[in-house]
Amino acid sequence: MYYTGISDEAGQSIDAQIKAHDELGWEHLELRMVDGVNITQLSDEAFDAVVDALEQAGKRISCFGSAIANWARPITCDPEIDRDDLRRAIPRMQRCGTQFIRVMSYPNDPKSPVDESQWRRESIARMKELAKLAADGGITLCHENCSGWGGLSAENSNILLGEVDSPALKLVFDTGNPVAYGVDSWDYYQALSDDIVYVHVKDAQHAEGAEVYTYCGEGDGSVERILRDLLGRGYDGGISIEPHLAAVIHTGETTDDASELYNSYVTYGRKLMAIVDPIVAELAR
Repeated sequence: MYYTGISDEAGQSIDAQIKAHDELGWEHLELRMVDGVNITQLSDEAFDAVVDALEQAGKRISCFGSAIANWARPITCDPEIDRDDLRRAIPRMQRCGTQFIRVMSYPNDPKSPVDESQWRRESIARMKELAKLAADGGITLCHENCSGWGGLSAENSNILLGEVDSPALKLVFDTGNPVAYGVDSWDYYQALSDDIVYVHVKDAQHAEGAEVYTYCGEGDGSVERILRDLLGRGYDGGISIEPHLAAVIHTGETTDDASELYNSYVTYGRKLMAIVDPIVAELAR
């Protein structure tokens, strides 16, 4: 098991992201955005500079936090956008020794929605094509229980994996997303646990019909219970923080105070270690 985090929630620059992980004593970063640009969209020159900075700092990339099939790319969008993203990502991942890339499975189009059967059929068809590209490149798509047809429910997620039927498509489970969607996190986790290869930790509570993000262990995401069960099963993958406290990237919410962003991220990481380290020690006895 290793700690990591979606590092742009600590700061926009790669230097700020590295600094936060240095302070936490973490070797890995989950790279999503650097200076406001997604890791798959960076120019080759900019990507080279990021890799150089990481290598000099002795850091590794645990996962590419791509925009493939995410909340901004509805089922009506051009599928070639995502295939191009993945084709660009694969050689970068191979270079960095990174196995995982986070994906979603296409939200319905709020402006021009399709019926559920078409949404399901097209989502599965697109994911089959992406999984074939991933398999050919020797990397793994990690589908998140978030935006998209496969994220609507644990049942949909399992249908997606079963229909695609590829070792190159597995799951990243986010502890906080079920809360945001009004679903019990523990129940959702139990239905997916066999295919989880990577974990996102966020936490939230419902207040007046909307989610309010909290530090891990302080919300309704069953964070400690889920992590205890995973680790007890022998899980040895990444546990990645996505605080959503000072910044919620997909809504554009952020703070102008860089120190607030940075400090909330580091505090979140420490709170996660305070939950996980005792579990690891207990299991080692």
